[in-house]
Amino acid sequence: MDIFIKITQLILSLSILVIFHEAGHFIAAKIFKTRVEKFYLFFNPWFSLFKFKKGETEYGIGWLPLGGYVKISGMIDESMDKEQMKKPPQPWEFRSKPAWQRLIIMLGGVSVNVLLAIAIYIVMLSTWGEEYLPTSEANKYGVVCDSLALEMGLQNGDKIVSIDNEVVEDFLKIPIKLILDEAKSIQVIRDDRKINIEIPKGTIGKLVKKKTPDFLFVQFPFEVKKFTPDSPAKDAGLQIDDKIIALNGESMQYFNEFFNEIQKHKNEEVIVTALRNNDTIKIHVVVPEKGLLGVYHKDLSNYFTYKEKNYSFVEAIPAGISKAYTGIGNYLKQLKLLFSPEVQAYKSVGGFITIGNIFPATWHWESFWRLTAFLSIMLAILNVLPIPALDGGHVMFLLYEIIARRKPSDKFLEYSQVVGMIILFSLLILANGNDIIKLFN
Repeated sequence: MDIFIKITQLILSLSILVIFHEAGHFIAAKIFKTRVEKFYLFFNPWFSLFKFKKGETEYGIGWLPLGGYVKISGMIDESMDKEQMKKPPQPWEFRSKPAWQRLIIMLGGVSVNVLLAIAIYIVMLSTWGEEYLPTSEANKYGVVCDSLALEMGLQNGDKIVSIDNEVVEDFLKIPIKLILDEAKSIQVIRDDRKINIEIPKGTIGKLVKKKTPDFLFVQFPFEVKKFTPDSPAKDAGLQIDDKIIALNGESMQYFNEFFNEIQKHKNEEVIVTALRNNDTIKIHVVVPEKGLLGVYHKDLSNYFTYKEKNYSFVEAIPAGISKAYTGIGNYLKQLKLLFSPEVQAYKSVGGFITIGNIFPATWHWESFWRLTAFLSIMLAILNVLPIPALDGGHVMFLLYEIIARRKPSDKFLEYSQVVGMIILFSLLILANGNDIIKLFN
């Protein structure tokens, strides 16, 4: 069921993005009285799932969910309609229009994707606002480090001050900041002293390769919220709201300390010390084979104050534009990492499985729209790359035409289109091949 929900969200999101992207080309073409022969969601080699014709345009849904397209008359595109290009140019054809009009038509798709992302962010901010855990608040008890964070030089209890001497307001964005900026240092408070930690070479690359970017967590006290049905701790006398402070006489100030220590005592009897109101109690309990006592800790909101900001629709407009602008910058940084010899991010490039997995396993509209906005930005940037067969390839040749005042030959454009499609299919194979390899690792 989880996989079905992820796939449904992915297909719905991609459908929205493709329709808006192709509508951008369609609308621009219509403005300049250029004929659009087909408008398709998904590709339709050999047959279509659904189609109808209205006016001069055939609208339809293909069966191959790898994108979509509009077929514009008199244009060398993925349809490779060479027969049409052999005929004399007609006034309604793409090739008959001035270069500046053709440029606007080709930029119509990516422009609409950026505008769509902005619109989604505006509606999201005005509807749900923003909530995040400030780094200053997360530092209340210090951080918990996984093995990679320890390899970077961090220690449990460190309080993160800045990355490359730049403060990161949102605690959960620290890993993203480290990766996108290929950070060189982390500044922390340790034992009441500010120290600078130089990040060892290669560790940022390891962070990119992690299945999840989580490598820093917050420390917090261990207070009982509830029990599992077969909880040995409950049977031994532990109660809701008890605050666990020691194990076998050794002080355990935080949940992570207790969790790590209890794993060492499987199938053994231990003494759990807890505070109950103003009393200190000791409970003898046998630790099961799994090393868990069947106790849930209280929510983080009991220990940390999350920052919330609500927006009116008017206030959300500049905030949404800013959010889209930041998203574009961050994605450009991600593309740059593909060429980093240290990070080697190309090994982590994913295809449809990776994209599908970023959606939650349960339907959550806020998450769906946030991810759709991100994918809209991603689609815009990838489409504007100067690769033949992408919008950016057409833009590149049009800019050449405007500057050089002469068109590339139709034969050159045909060959370029073929080369571009080979490049795109190679990238598609690389991305989805990485996905398949990850499934078996």
